[in-house]
Amino acid sequence: MPWVFVLIWSTGFVVARFGMPHSPPLTFLSMRYAFSLLCFGVWIVLAGVEWPRERAQWLHLAVVGMLIHAGYLGGVWAAVKSGIGAGTVALLVGLQPVLTALWMSWSNRKGEAGARVLPQQWLGLGLGLGGLTLVVWHKLGGGEVTHWNLVLAIFALLSITAGTLYQKRFVAPCDVRTASAIQLFAALAVSLPLALLETEPVVWHAQMIGAMAWSVLALTLGGSSLLYLLIQRGAATQVTSLMYLVPPCTAVLAWWLFGEAFTWSMGLGMLLTATGVALVVRAPARAK
Repeated sequence: MPWVFVLIWSTGFVVARFGMPHSPPLTFLSMRYAFSLLCFGVWIVLAGVEWPRERAQWLHLAVVGMLIHAGYLGGVWAAVKSGIGAGTVALLVGLQPVLTALWMSWSNRKGEAGARVLPQQWLGLGLGLGGLTLVVWHKLGGGEVTHWNLVLAIFALLSITAGTLYQKRFVAPCDVRTASAIQLFAALAVSLPLALLETEPVVWHAQMIGAMAWSVLALTLGGSSLLYLLIQRGAATQVTSLMYLVPPCTAVLAWWLFGEAFTWSMGLGMLLTATGVALVVRAPARAK
């Protein structure tokens, strides 16, 4: 399941490349949330799935949806639309495993609940970050970095990090379909008012339709659901370390689909990244 998640999640930037020229970012994401919500609604009704009974669970799931869906995706898409290079965004968002590990280490010292980050995992996080840098380094000049798009990218990083930690801490195990529906509704409630402020029209080009279909069926129904399950079942540091593998996989997809350059440094970076993730994931969990 982790490797399936990485492959699906890696297509996000490819979808952005197809869909971005034909729609403003928050409008695209709002439509994605609405269509995904409709699909989950039909699935829930046909399967007879029960909704969470506690009000607190609904609130916690809504917070996760606002952070991971509205905050993370909205920040990334808006940053790319504002001119920052995809490689720069990937590198910034790729800091999530390190940020998560720092939080887990700090909370452990403060006596809060959480698994200790082991020396082997710190080594893996360092290797993963180094490999990620090698993969995206040649793309760092691909877009103009401004104060605005840099703030958007950092906002996306903080959103997905906070959303992951919040879900692991507060969300009780429940059916992924109802959980996703609540998250998407909260994300739509945040994104739609902002999308109404965008003035660029939506052009229903074939690439736009394909990007929307893939976003709904693969990225949201597939990728986001897998992310929810991975966070629910695994340690936060181990789950977020998988994000290191997304930019290398995206680079391979861009080389395959768009003929973008694939250099020896990128290959070395992918090897370092895979080694780092293996060290993090295979490290035995240890209580504080």
